[in-house]
Amino acid sequence: MSRMTGSRCFAEMLKGYGVTHVFFVPTILMDALAEMDSLGVQKILTHGEKAAAYMADGYARAAGRPGVCLAQQIGASNLAAGLRDACMAGSPVIALTGGPATSGRYRHAYQEVEDLTQFDAVTKLNLQVDELARFPDLVRHLFRTATSGAPGPVHLRLRGSHGQGVEGEADLQPLAEAQFSRVPAFRPAAETDRVREAVAQLSKARKPIIIAGGGVVASGAQSELVELAEKLQVPVATSLTAKGAILDPHPLSAGVCGIYSRACANRAVSEADLVFFVGTHAGGQVTTNWRIPAPGTPVIQLDIDGAQLGRNYPNAVSLMGDAKVTLRQMCDAAQGKPSAAGHAWTGRVRELVAEWRKSAEPMLASDAVPLRPERLCRELTEALPADGVVVSDTGHAGMWTGQMVDVTQPGQRYIRCEGSLGWGFPGALGVKCALPGRPVVCFTGDGGLYYHLPELETAARHGINLVIVVNNNGSLNQEIPLVKAAYREKRDERSGEMWRFRKDANLAKVAEALGCAAFRIEKPGQLKEQLPRAFAMGKPVLLDCISDEQALAPTAWVPK
Repeated sequence: MSRMTGSRCFAEMLKGYGVTHVFFVPTILMDALAEMDSLGVQKILTHGEKAAAYMADGYARAAGRPGVCLAQQIGASNLAAGLRDACMAGSPVIALTGGPATSGRYRHAYQEVEDLTQFDAVTKLNLQVDELARFPDLVRHLFRTATSGAPGPVHLRLRGSHGQGVEGEADLQPLAEAQFSRVPAFRPAAETDRVREAVAQLSKARKPIIIAGGGVVASGAQSELVELAEKLQVPVATSLTAKGAILDPHPLSAGVCGIYSRACANRAVSEADLVFFVGTHAGGQVTTNWRIPAPGTPVIQLDIDGAQLGRNYPNAVSLMGDAKVTLRQMCDAAQGKPSAAGHAWTGRVRELVAEWRKSAEPMLASDAVPLRPERLCRELTEALPADGVVVSDTGHAGMWTGQMVDVTQPGQRYIRCEGSLGWGFPGALGVKCALPGRPVVCFTGDGGLYYHLPELETAARHGINLVIVVNNNGSLNQEIPLVKAAYREKRDERSGEMWRFRKDANLAKVAEALGCAAFRIEKPGQLKEQLPRAFAMGKPVLLDCISDEQALAPTAWVPK
């Protein structure tokens, strides 16, 4: 051990774990942040703690290693709110916040409430450190827990409102355990007999389908997924999180299934006689609230967390293991001799996909003004570079991109908000920090962008050069059906108070004022022209696309 300050120890540990960026709102761990200058760890000062958490989350998902965010004691609740999406995504985010000093606890100290438990619901591990000597081993505990098994966010509360309890000097060891610097930390294999049984059931089923989830992406198991599907000739649908795990043009790809889905994918899953869930909890979104597949459908499930196996659908075969390793086991065990029935089934799924594409084509090619969101997605698909990354907000942004954007090349990626509207833009900033050499485009609506609009200044200040495509309909138009139901279809001019914004707001001018390049897009041809230029500009670019207020994304197909 060496005699050093806790601040220096923390900075060296982050460097040792391969952390390149820290997202924060001051005042928190100021001495440690200063120490990071000599170690090459970049400090990203944000305009809000929630945005800092979202950036750390986007960074973690894109890099496959922990993202770090910091907040002082009074900002802890904002940071906790930002961890909700990371929790739902299983994203390895390390959060540190200030806390009460021992002398002021329970005495109405300025800005103090006893708030440690607010992190319980949104983290895998929620700790506090009271002695400097324990700081290094608790930091290691954070990284170990965040990356092991099913990954997820963790939190450590420090003593002192801005963490001054760890600024002193002591005998400390800044040890970083390389094993826990990336996800997955371990790659357990499934039991051989269970692997053989799963392959046997997939081989004999007449209409099997694979549903790939976010665990496939986190494990880097895309190639094994496709190899198994091709060997057994099993169609593949994906969750929205796993969009791109199999390329959209692949003949076995059925598209995204669930609530934010293509009708062809839901129809294919509903017709299947065996469903293989890979790296997904089979939760409400991917199963259209547990309606597709129908209860009683035989299910095989693979997950690294044994507690998830059979949780929502009883399993015919349960496989506990890492997705990449276990799918490799299955590929090696598969004989690869599809039956005549299997050929008929894959043909049926291709027919469903072709039918959906035909139905979507008129809007994808629409020259309408105001713009159709489908056309925005078509232009994004065609302009996306071979190594480009699409980052989508939730709500209509997730519905439009999940359905209408195609991931066509192996180097492309799709990263989605797990549920918190407004995540898309700051999340995309984190993605770009993790992948500075790759083109990153955020697709969001004006409603989503408004949440963290000031972070345009953050992008400009730090040179985080992404492209933001705003589907600007001057509203939260996804709420139109609910508003109509509330007003019982009556014409009432005040109903717009529940979902409309100002129509004269010019987001391009706002972006320019905050230091970004920006263009107002009012015709499809303008977007086709500006998107490739935006990727090449070498600065943050906002494309303010004026779209049809009444354009509603298709809702999920469900059996009648």
